[in-house]
Amino acid sequence: MSPLTRLSGQKHFFLTRHLSSSTASSKLHDIYCFKPPPSLSPEKPQTSNNNNNKKKQKPEYRPPSSLETNKKPLRSDLPFDFRFSYTESSPDVRPIGLREPKYSPFGPGRLDRTWTGVCAPAVDLKVKSVDDGVGEEGLDLEEKRTVMREKIQGKPLTKAEGKILVDKCQRNKTKKQINLGRDGLTHNMLNDIHNHWKHDEAVRVKCMGVPTVDMKNVCTQLEDKTFGKIIHRHCGLLVLYRGRNYHPRNRPVIPLMLWKPHEPVYPRLIKTTIDGLSIEETKEMRKRGLAVPALTKLSRNGYFGSLVPMVRDAFLVSELVRIDCQGLDRSDSKKIGCKLRDLVPCILVTFDKEQIVVWRGKDYKPPEDEDGQFFADRQPFDDPQSDMDCIKEKLSSDETRFQQE
Repeated sequence: MSPLTRLSGQKHFFLTRHLSSSTASSKLHDIYCFKPPPSLSPEKPQTSNNNNNKKKQKPEYRPPSSLETNKKPLRSDLPFDFRFSYTESSPDVRPIGLREPKYSPFGPGRLDRTWTGVCAPAVDLKVKSVDDGVGEEGLDLEEKRTVMREKIQGKPLTKAEGKILVDKCQRNKTKKQINLGRDGLTHNMLNDIHNHWKHDEAVRVKCMGVPTVDMKNVCTQLEDKTFGKIIHRHCGLLVLYRGRNYHPRNRPVIPLMLWKPHEPVYPRLIKTTIDGLSIEETKEMRKRGLAVPALTKLSRNGYFGSLVPMVRDAFLVSELVRIDCQGLDRSDSKKIGCKLRDLVPCILVTFDKEQIVVWRGKDYKPPEDEDGQFFADRQPFDDPQSDMDCIKEKLSSDETRFQQE
C-alpha cells in the first residue's frame, strides 16, 4: 500500500469525525435551547455605544417673556416714579414725541405699573405723577417717603462713627465701589446699592462724566431714591450710609429693567436765530465764539464740578465763552450745554467742531448762590454740631498760637 493512499484515508477519517461532532453539537443546541447571557452577546454593547454617541436634543428656544407668562406682575411700594435715569431726566421737561412704541423696559406683564414712554408712575395715569407733587395721592406718597427715610435712618451718627465708616470706604481699605457714569443714577443701580448694603454699612460711589456738572442734584437723588445719607464727599467720590435701622431682609422690591429704553424727542437746544438777534448777528456771534480762546478742555469721564463757577467768572470779563469738548460724544456735549443753560444761566450758541459756545446775554447779572447750589469740592461728615466744634477748636488753636508768637 502506497503512502499517498494512507494519507488520503487519514484525512477522510478526520473530516468525517469533525462533521459528526459538528452535527452532534448542533443537535444538542436544538435540544437544550442554550441562550447566552446578555453580557456575553456581542450585539448589545454596540447598540449601547451608538446610544451614547447620540447627542441629546436641546429644548426649543423660548424668549424670556414667554417663560414668565403665568407669574403675577411684581408690585413695588417705592413712592416715586420709575425712570431709567433719575439725574439725567427731569419731570418738568416734557418731550414732544417718542422714538419707539410704549414698550415697558421691565418686560411684558412683569410690573404692575404702566409705562408711559418716559417713566412708570407710582400713581394712576389719570392722576399726575409723584414728582409733580400735585394731587392727594401724590402728597400721601411724599409723606410716606419722608416717614420711610426717617424710620430707616434713626438716630444720626456721631462724629467718631462717621469717621470710622469713611475710613473703611477708603481706596486702601476696600476695592468695592459703584461707578456712576454718563447715564447718571440709573434704576438698576438702586439694586446694586442695596446689594452692597447687604454686607457693608456704607458704600463708595464714584461719579464721573456729565452728571458731575451738577453734584448737588446727584447727592439729592441718591439720598431720595435709596433713603440713605451721604456722610462724606470729595470731588466725585461719595460715601453713602444705609441708616442705623436698615435691615437687608426688609429691603424694598426693586424690579429690574431688562433693556435701556430709547430717549424721547425733546425740543431743539439751539435755534436758527438767537432770541433778540437777527440771522446775520447770530452768524457773526457763532464765528466769534469759535475764535474765542477756550476756557477749559473737558476729558472723557472727568470731574466737571467746577465748570459752572468757571463759566460764571468768565462772564464777568467776556460775553462769549468756549469750552473744548474734543474726545467727548456729541450727546454728552449737548447734555453739558443743557445743564450750563439752566445752572449758569446762559444762552447756547453752537455745538459745532466739538465745541460748546455760550453767550451771557444782553442784560447779564451774576447770580448769587443763596440756596447753596454749589458746595466745596471736599465735604466731611455732615454733622452741623461737629462742624461747629471743629471751627471752635481751630479758632482756639489759632488764638493760642498768636499769643505764643
